Amino acid sequence: MQDRLPILLVFLGAAVLSALLTGLEIPILKKKQFGQFIREEGPESHQAKAGTPTMGGLALYGAVTVASLLTAVYDKSQLRDIAVMVSAGLLFGLIGFIDDYIKVAKKHNLGLTAMQKMALQIVFAVLFAAYVMHYGGSSVVWIPVVDYTIDLGILYVPFAAFVLVAMANAVNLTDGLDGLCAGVTCIISAFFTIAAFRLGQIQSAFYLAALAGGCLGFLVWNRHPAKIFMGDTGSMALGAGLTAGVIMMKTEFLIPIAGFIYVAEVLSVIIQVLYFKKTGGKRFFRMAPIHHHFELGGMSEVNVVLMFWGFAAFCCFITWFII
Repeated sequence: MQDRLPILLVFLGAAVLSALLTGLEIPILKKKQFGQFIREEGPESHQAKAGTPTMGGLALYGAVTVASLLTAVYDKSQLRDIAVMVSAGLLFGLIGFIDDYIKVAKKHNLGLTAMQKMALQIVFAVLFAAYVMHYGGSSVVWIPVVDYTIDLGILYVPFAAFVLVAMANAVNLTDGLDGLCAGVTCIISAFFTIAAFRLGQIQSAFYLAALAGGCLGFLVWNRHPAKIFMGDTGSMALGAGLTAGVIMMKTEFLIPIAGFIYVAEVLSVIIQVLYFKKTGGKRFFRMAPIHHHFELGGMSEVNVVLMFWGFAAFCCFITWFII
């Protein structure tokens, strides 16, 4: 119980630092003309957002990194595991940063190729999974609901790597409306912070608290109408960082339950593509990912975001009774 106050301070510290750093970053990005490129095939209303500063993930995840590592002042024994979780987010964020930089600085709309991004993600994910298996001392995974554990052995490495890559890209797909990704990730990270504390996984609790706080501080500037976007720099870092924190807790199968929003975003894209090919050009959704489906259906951007925040909170509420 004595860890509650330090965890709360990490959350608040990350929130304040994220808000301050993002506020300082905005004029710098404007000066360098690092503005968001809006795809022509996206919702027409989004064209007005063209030029909004992007790569806000630099400030967001920078705040998460500082707040997380400062927990060493409180408990140095947690530093190694926290540093590994931070590194997972940093490495995936680096992939996003390179992609963003090519798009906004080099004015090349495509950025990295899908193959280049996937190759880098797999390498980083395998390294992280190998660390968890070796230093975590276990290749066992827990299956919720049925409360069953299974030892995957060496197969744990590809399993954990797959979870990390899949969820990082799922969170990336969720970053499509003002405040959507930051808000959803704040809620889910806060839930897993509480879950980690309950399960005695204090290192994950500290890190995930910083992640939730960083997202909350970023929302000061990213809520509608957004003054800055996180870009792939932020969404990839958040996706990998959140997933890394949960994997360290050994609760991998809780991710698609508490984070069902992310799963729904991915499934909507898969369904859209398969249906389009099967029917020779027809669409199952008005537009994918699914948040655009609701937007094109007449809902305001703010209401879509609030609905997704509410659903994310509901999924976390349900998950609490599974732990």
